[in-house]
Amino acid sequence: MRKLLPLLNSHPGGRSAMTCRFRCGDACFHETPNISDNEYAGDVIATALSRRSLMRGAAVVTVAAAAGTAFVAGSGNSPASATPLAGGDKGYGEGGKKPDGARGLRFAPVAPNTADKVTVPEGYTQNIVVRWGDPILRGAPEFNPNEQTAKAQAGQFGYNNDFLSLLPLKSERGKQLLVANHEYTDEILMFKDYDAANPTREQVEIAWAAHGLSVVVVDEEPRSGKLTIVPRHELNRRITVKTEFRLTGPAAGSELLRTSVDGSGKKVYGTLNNCAGGTTPWGTILSGEENFNQYFANGSSDTDKRYGIGTAATERKWEQFDKRFDLKQEPNEAHRFGWVVELDPYDPDFTPRKRTALGRFKHEAAQPRLTSDGRAVVYMGDDEKFDYFYKFVSSKSMKKGDSRAVRDHNLTLLDEGTLYVAKLTGDSPADVDGTGKLPKDGEFDGSGVWIPLATGDVSHVPGMTADEVYVFTRLAGDKVGATKMDRPEDVEPSPRTGRVYIALTNNTDRGAAGKAAADEANPRNANKHGHILELAENWDDPAGDGFAWRLFLVAGDPKDPATYFAGYPKEKVSQISCPDNVAFDPHGNLWISTDGAQLGSHDGLFGVATQGERRGELKQFLTVPNGAETCGPIIQDRRVLVAVQHPGELDGATVDNPLSAWPDGRGKMVRPAVVAVWRKDGDDIGV
Repeated sequence: MRKLLPLLNSHPGGRSAMTCRFRCGDACFHETPNISDNEYAGDVIATALSRRSLMRGAAVVTVAAAAGTAFVAGSGNSPASATPLAGGDKGYGEGGKKPDGARGLRFAPVAPNTADKVTVPEGYTQNIVVRWGDPILRGAPEFNPNEQTAKAQAGQFGYNNDFLSLLPLKSERGKQLLVANHEYTDEILMFKDYDAANPTREQVEIAWAAHGLSVVVVDEEPRSGKLTIVPRHELNRRITVKTEFRLTGPAAGSELLRTSVDGSGKKVYGTLNNCAGGTTPWGTILSGEENFNQYFANGSSDTDKRYGIGTAATERKWEQFDKRFDLKQEPNEAHRFGWVVELDPYDPDFTPRKRTALGRFKHEAAQPRLTSDGRAVVYMGDDEKFDYFYKFVSSKSMKKGDSRAVRDHNLTLLDEGTLYVAKLTGDSPADVDGTGKLPKDGEFDGSGVWIPLATGDVSHVPGMTADEVYVFTRLAGDKVGATKMDRPEDVEPSPRTGRVYIALTNNTDRGAAGKAAADEANPRNANKHGHILELAENWDDPAGDGFAWRLFLVAGDPKDPATYFAGYPKEKVSQISCPDNVAFDPHGNLWISTDGAQLGSHDGLFGVATQGERRGELKQFLTVPNGAETCGPIIQDRRVLVAVQHPGELDGATVDNPLSAWPDGRGKMVRPAVVAVWRKDGDDIGV
């Protein structure tokens, strides 16, 4: 049996060594893939003129929208066109009295803890909605870890649930459609006496079946937030590494996407390492393929290296059982992963699509919004140290309605448009010293431009064809001088204000020897706690080519002077570390799940007000069990859902030596699961 990696007390990001090993292929220990010499954010900021000095001679008009949105005047290309973002309304409660917390956040915050359970606020309760291995398809057996088979797993809920979406079922009262994706497998926690050097074919095929996505109908209990799955419903579905996908969009059919098995370059089997995602206004699901690189062996090209693909065997040894995972035999197969996947969950026969127009990189998420004329805009982060932030703007507009023709039209929106990458400039370069101390103007803020990369079959990047831009998007960003960011993960536009919130989880390499030092967009050296950036498009136009930005939250212990909570008094907020997934509640508050928190507490879910007098008020809503990460939050009026990923994934854990008893108690298998939380009195969350 292969010896486990040694215990690492200061593992990057606060994760266990086991989590890094299976989730991202130990990306933190490899050479940073981006070795381009294009300007880093600090270099851009240090040489830039102050945006305010540029504005002194400019006629700039700022119009405050009723929802509190900042509309920014000026020419779209000039950083001088962006103005500082402004706060929202006062946010007082009924009768003019200041509420005990922003509306939607009126709960007693959960204290930091290391309890091996999901801890929720006083007055709230919970249930397990679905676990790894629960049968959801007709004929699937009950979960039995000692007799698990690939066939059984293909009909059961997958492993390590991440992104979640709940969609309405108008034809079935009291039911909703739950979609979850499954990021990765940890074979040491799945199989007793697992030999990492010699996995069996059955173990490999079980892992193939445990990846992908699950679609399952859920029943709502009247007068509570409880959800239970409806096994064997006709809409239930499993998508795995063996499911057929279509490659669509401008790069589909490219020679870069053709293999010996698929000479068309338009058909691929499976999806890998799905992380966060998004729900489209036209009723489909988007899911981002993230750390796909770790599944492919024997990479050799410069482009393989830029995407973090290794030159030796892989951790899981899949290349021994399917030649497509061996790049010596199939050098283009890895090019068929790293895309945004689109799924129509209402159609169990739908062939899921990989949208090449959105570019290929380590997609954390993809959350669309619409322009005033109905075009789709998708914001995307590339989750790697020193990589980039992107957006896509469709050329066609969404149609309304439920007819087949309308749905077919809307399913083409993400195939035609323009792909952009972001470049940021800061306001106060002289005031940034790496400690997190605020500049003299009181905020870390600045402006930015969107640099076009490709539109259809037209490349905007000198020296690269359009196909090369889409397949090697990271290299396109390198060439045009995009701003190197610190692990941009989930990105969400506010449904109320249109402002876009970007979670930057951490970067302990900042300021290290030979690495970039702090800058205004990333103000701390050795930044182990991360931050959240807030962006407002010029004139509130999502299709525009300029924006204003500022740091909304600089995470960590509120007692640390390097932290910042949108100017809110820090003695009144919860501690937070390593923001990852983000979502909005019906009141416009941003909810943040964490991954790898480094403040002595388990990861959790937090709500923070984004508008009004209480803007920046942050409260912890729940914590997750030993070794777990909080994923996929959904915040509805009456319930909160989270995906509890990799519980018990701590160094030294095995099936025979579990380091968590969640969710079913001691003596039972540790299983990732989805949890619903609601108020015991049945009232709305946080009001």
